[in-house]
Amino acid sequence: MTGHITLTGLRARGNHGVYDFEREQGQDFVVDVRLDLDLGPAARSDDVTDTVHYGELAGRLVDVLTGEPVNLLERLADRLLDVCLDDSRVTAAEVTVHKPQAPIPHEFADVAVTLRRARS
Repeated sequence: MTGHITLTGLRARGNHGVYDFEREQGQDFVVDVRLDLDLGPAARSDDVTDTVHYGELAGRLVDVLTGEPVNLLERLADRLLDVCLDDSRVTAAEVTVHKPQAPIPHEFADVAVTLRRARS
C-alpha cells in the first residue's frame, strides 16, 4: 500500500547563505518534506515502528537546519534529502527549503528550492 508522509512548515533558524551577514545573523528556514513508502505494514499493525516516525524525522531535519552552514539552498536541500532517505523503507523523498528572509532587494513572498530523489 504505497503512500506518502508529508511534513510541512518545519521552521528552524540557521546560518546558511552566501553573504557574511547571513552566516553571522542567521535567519529562519522553512522545510516541507514528502516521503514515499509502503504504509501497509503500519496500517495493519497500528505500530509506529512499522513506519517513519515523523517526530524523530523532524528532529533530525532541524539538526541539519541549525547545523553546519552551507552557501546554497540546493546543498541544504540535498543534506535534508540524505536524512529522509536514511530509512530504507523510504523509496523516494522530496524536500522544499524556503528562505522567506532571503536578501533580495525587492518585495517578495518566498524563495524556495525543491529537490526530489528516488532510490536507484
